[in-house]
Amino acid sequence: MNKTVFITGAAKRIGKEIALSFKELGWNIIIHYNSSKEDALNLAKEINNANKNTAITVQGNLDVKEDVNAIIKEVLDAFPSIDLLINNASTFYPTPIDDISEEHWEKLVGSNLKGPLFLIQGLKQKLKESKGSIINITDTNLSKGVANYSIYSAAKAGLESITKGLARELAPEIKVNAIAPGAMLEPPDVTWTEEQKSKVIESIPLKRMGSEKDIAEAVNFLAHSQYITGQIIKVDGGRSL
Repeated sequence: MNKTVFITGAAKRIGKEIALSFKELGWNIIIHYNSSKEDALNLAKEINNANKNTAITVQGNLDVKEDVNAIIKEVLDAFPSIDLLINNASTFYPTPIDDISEEHWEKLVGSNLKGPLFLIQGLKQKLKESKGSIINITDTNLSKGVANYSIYSAAKAGLESITKGLARELAPEIKVNAIAPGAMLEPPDVTWTEEQKSKVIESIPLKRMGSEKDIAEAVNFLAHSQYITGQIIKVDGGRSL
């Protein structure tokens, strides 16, 4: 029986690369998206063309508890087992202190912390049955503090905190870890100048930007590890040193 991975925010960017890496392993893949329907359907088609009937899509807004409940039901009904949950979906934008609103709080905490927590709650039993894993995607910059991103940083820091707490709570059946990417891609809808890219690269000991593939490789490593839990793996070229 094929193993099954559920990836949130899987239609594009890092989530898509993670999904494609599990296609190579022949896993069943549940592709979650919120608004990127066409990208999600195209990705599912690509995977199913390679491995018949192994990919499906589910839609939902992780800020909304009713959507999260519906996602959980679809995931539980999709395949016999759930072996790996990857909380990759994320909302990211600046919130300077003078501009913060409750709407900002709901959106940034919703996708980055609340949604992942309730997905874990809803899928816990299936993950226990499969002795599976949870991998949360956080951010390597949390340890330094990032001006103008206080809500986003708080949400991602909360995700790292529940990673460690749930690693204890859900052991020994479920392993819970996080991956903290460094400089990989420009934020959505942003294009860096060559000067901006050079400045970032100068701060990285390995002197290059990372890629989606670097994250996918780390995910696969953790997915197959049998003796790692409660850890935050920084994939940042040494930038956080």
